[in-house]
This record gives sequence, structure tokens and C-alpha cells, in this order.
Amino acid sequence: MYGGSTTAILINTPGENSSVCTTLDGYQMAKQGRAGVALAICAIASFVAGIIACVGLLFMAKPLAELALKFSPAGQFSLMILGLCALSSLAGKSQVKAFIMTTLGLILSTVGVDPISGVARMTFGYPELYSGIEFLTLAVGMFALGEVFKTIITRDYAEGEPIKVGRIMPSKQDLKDSWASILRGSILGFFQGLIPGCGATLCSFMAYITEKKLSKNGANFGKGAIQGVAAPEAANNGAAGGAMIPLLTLGIPGTGTTAVLMGALIMFNITPGPLLFQDNPQVAWGLIASMIVGNVMLLILNLPLVKVFAKVIETPPKYLIPGILAISVFGVYAVQVSLFNLLLMVGSGVAAYFLSKNDYPIAPLVLSLILGPLIENNLRRAVNLYNGDYSRFLTDPISLVFLVIAVLWVSVPQIMKLRGKKVLIEES
Repeated sequence: MYGGSTTAILINTPGENSSVCTTLDGYQMAKQGRAGVALAICAIASFVAGIIACVGLLFMAKPLAELALKFSPAGQFSLMILGLCALSSLAGKSQVKAFIMTTLGLILSTVGVDPISGVARMTFGYPELYSGIEFLTLAVGMFALGEVFKTIITRDYAEGEPIKVGRIMPSKQDLKDSWASILRGSILGFFQGLIPGCGATLCSFMAYITEKKLSKNGANFGKGAIQGVAAPEAANNGAAGGAMIPLLTLGIPGTGTTAVLMGALIMFNITPGPLLFQDNPQVAWGLIASMIVGNVMLLILNLPLVKVFAKVIETPPKYLIPGILAISVFGVYAVQVSLFNLLLMVGSGVAAYFLSKNDYPIAPLVLSLILGPLIENNLRRAVNLYNGDYSRFLTDPISLVFLVIAVLWVSVPQIMKLRGKKVLIEES
């Protein structure tokens, strides 16, 4: 999962869904001349999380797989709702604006053909929208082009001053500030990764929000806080390892990657499941060993290359901006080979500029676009399973716990704010 963080930090373009949170503080660190430190801490966090996930896979696979099975569709739906409520923590100055952007993202996530009825929703007759709005198109438009348009309109490029890379290796203070975030992100990501369908994206922004809540300097998040880079990168790597447990022990792929891996195993007449470690121990243990080797190689290869990667942002803006535009256009066109998607990307960039100018946060929109299909699928699965009995969302213990936390997450800050205002009025 490390690769997606490089472009997220250097040019504000998430390389993968799970790198969206990394852009929030990683790009700000790059603008402050700390791109090298941000990339290095990403590599270290990825390594630590990968090793923790491998250790968890070695010693806790069976009991954790049984725990993951207890998550009903109602529980998974409520977990996603908690994730949506947590998006309010990514707000700028206004929580209301964050909810508006979250709702907009959910609306956009319904565009396309209904997966059950086959009815086209909000496609307006454009065949290109039948498969839904491509995440890459929207993310590149809103993060990369939005920043480019801001630079052009405010004429920041005119000075021609390149961003400095600065030091490469994190200082003792950087490691001191981030080590707890790395551990918390690794553990949180690993346990969330156990739940089929949860994915690394939800894990990364839950870890980011958790660190923001726990931090004494939560206001620094979004302005270049190193914890805001370390936690989500650790979480998405931890989740990648956690997702291996239901695959290897139960034969249930929880992510696209594990689904492909399951297909590869079946091609070799190896069935993932409870008997895998007994019938094909060389495959099971070989797979775990390869993950450990891969994590070590990540650290060996990427730390020496951090300076090479970081050199990208030392390019003067007048050369860097056309380069970002070209990469964005080629990247989006290569995925869909569609002029419509290029126009959508440009439109997203223009919209992102005006939204950011008026303090509407972009991250909740992009993340809710990813969560939307997961919420809809789990809601429909639960409704079908319970024959339309919505009370089961409250009688299922796991679902109830997540819903209560979601309500408290939204309501407690508002209550505290109202109490604070009341005290101020009484004092005045």
C-alpha cells in the first residue's frame, strides 16, 4: 500500500483510494520543505504495520477469523455509518459544510446502474455514467487539478521558487511524535481489515480521525502534522495484512486484492479455508513469509530512494504545473479511454477550487464516494436477510454499538459547543 503515498505527498494526488487521507497533511509537509521526512515516515509506518499484521496473522488467525464472521450485514452497515459520521472530523471551520460535502459524495456514489434492479440512476442518458463515477477521475480532478488551478489563479507560480525537499530521515522528535500513531494505526487497521468489505480506505481515515481526536494539537491536522501521515499509512498497510486472515482461514476474500489472490490459488487447485494450513502448509506459510520479505524489501528499497522521489517537487512551478497536468490527463485517459472522463476531471478541478476557496472540505466528498456503494450493498443485504425488519439494526449488538457511537460522535461536540456558548452568555 506504500506506493500510493508518493504522489499523494509530492503532488497532492492520491495514488490509491487509501491514500486520500495522506494528502491532507503529507502535501502540506511537502510545501513546508519536509517532503523527504513525510516519505520516509510513510515507509517506516508501512514497514511496522506490515510486520505487525504478519505477526497477527501468524498467531491470531483462527480466533480473529471467527470474530470477523460475527459481523452481520447490519453490523457492517452500522460501521460504515460510523465512518460517515466520523467524516465530520475532517471539516474545515464548519461541521455543517463537512456534512454537506459528505451528502454530496453519497449522492454521486449512486450514479450508475442499480446493482440489483439494473435501472440506470442519474446517468442523464450518458452511457459513460452507467458504471458510476470513476474514483480516480474525481480524486485527480479535485486534489491535483484543484491545486493547479489555485496556483494559476493566485499566480503562485510567477515567483518560480521551487519547494525545498529538506532533510530526508525523520529527526528524533519526528519519531517521538509519530511512533504512537504508527502503533495505533497498525493495530486499528489490522482489526478493521478482518471485516470483509471494510477495505483499507475506511481504515486509513478512521485512523486519521482517531489521531486527530487523541492529539493535544488537533488543530495542526491538515496543516502538516506528521501524525496525520503516519497513522493512515500504518492503518492501510495493517488492513492489507488483516484482510489475509479471512481469506486463508475461511476462504472469504474481503478486498479486490484478496479476491484476485483467491482466484490464483484456485487455479492451482488450492482451496483457501480451514484446511489450507493442514493440506497445503508450504503454500500458506510461504505466502506469509513472502509478506515479511516484501515488507523488509519495502524499507530497503524505498528509504534510499526517498531523496530521488522527493526531487520531483524541487522542479520550478512553471515546469511542474504542466507536468502535473500532463500526468493527470494521461493517467485518467489511460484508465477509461474516455473524453467524457477528461471533461469530468477538469470540471471536478474547477469545482474543487471554488469549494476550497469557500472552506468546503474536499476529503469528505471523495471518501463518501467510496463508502457509498459499501453502505448501500450492506443495507440491502441486511434488509433482504431480515425480510424488511429494520429493528434488527438496533437488536444486533454489534450494529447497536456502532450506531450509538455514531450518534455520540455527532451529538457530543454539538452539546459541548452549546454548553460553552451558554457559559459565555451567563458570564457576560
